[in-house]
Parts: sequence; C-alpha cells; structure tokens
Amino acid sequence: MFSQLFGAGQRSEASGPEAAGDGSHYTFKPSLVGSAWQFDLTGEGLSWQEKGKHGVWPLEKIAAIRLSYRPVSMQSRRFRADIEDTRGERVTIYSTTWHTVALMSPQDNGYRAFIVELHRRLAAIGSKAVLVVGINRAIYVAGLAVLGVVSIAMLGLLIRALTTGQFAGALFLTGFAAWFIWQIGGFMRRNQPRNYTLDALPKDVLP
Repeated sequence: MFSQLFGAGQRSEASGPEAAGDGSHYTFKPSLVGSAWQFDLTGEGLSWQEKGKHGVWPLEKIAAIRLSYRPVSMQSRRFRADIEDTRGERVTIYSTTWHTVALMSPQDNGYRAFIVELHRRLAAIGSKAVLVVGINRAIYVAGLAVLGVVSIAMLGLLIRALTTGQFAGALFLTGFAAWFIWQIGGFMRRNQPRNYTLDALPKDVLP
C-alpha cells in the first residue's frame, strides 16, 4: 500500500534539505518570522522542533493523527497533519514552506514521504493511534448548513435574473456558482470527517 503512493509521474519539487530520501526527515517554515520547524523519525520515535520547543515522542505514545486539506490564498495545494501524543500535546506539519513575502511553495513529495513513513513505522509496532480525516465534525456540519443556504440564495437570484431578462447577471451568477462549487465543494469533499487505517491512507488529503 505504502509503495503505491510513490508511483511514477508524481510532480517533483525543487530539491533542498526539507526531506530525506527515505521519508525520515522533514523541514518547513510555517511563516516568514522565526526558524524552520523540523521533524525526524529516529530509533527513539518522532523527534520534533517547533515554536522554540522540542521533544521526542516514542511511537507508542502517539495517540492520534488528523490529516486534512487546508488551502490558503497563497497556495491552493496545502495539506496538514496534526499529531497528538498521549498527554494531549500536539504538533502540526504543513506541506508548504514560506520563502518570501510573495512565495509559499509546496513540498508535496517530502511531506507525503514523511507522512507515509510515519504510518509505516506505526503499523510496524501495532499502534492503536486514532486516525482521522478532515475537520472537526461540528464545524463540518455547520459548513454544510451554510453552503446549503448560500446555494439556495444563489439559485433564487439566478431564477429571478432569468425571469426578468437580466441575462448578463444570470451569466455572472452561473460563473460565480461554478467557481464557488469548485472551491468550497472541493474543500468539503476532501475534509469530510471519517476514520482511516494505517494500511489505507486517504489519498484526497495527501499531495
């Protein structure tokens, strides 16, 4: 299963120190301010350094992982992993890194390799970590409700524009609706709350 996520044809990012070839190391900058965050998979477990803090979690102490799709205006291909230990402490990994004020670049291959290797090692020790996809269920349901209200309102405006002969307005609404469904619908589809297993990683929340 893990090898299938590294098939030929994947887009390659610029080379750099952000990831080791075996997926055991990953580094990124979450913002322009401050140093890079660094994560390593070692014989002792998950070693991490972020926000001026650092630690090493034995793999058996990893209690939960949440994978999600988190686009931003600067980068539509942005993924996130939240990893929590048995004490409730959490670290966050993003698939993008900041270079300049105007440049946030993806690190698809490095991020994917690290996440896959982490799951492979967890599977090897028989981990019972809770594995979740998407955003919080309550937020997701609220988002669906808002999406439904907006969709009904846009449909009403479109019908009114057509019945009153305002075809330019109807055309604009149609284009806006298509963009809205593509952007918001894609976000909601990828982030639908659900569980997954160590041997079947969800491809829609991995680059």
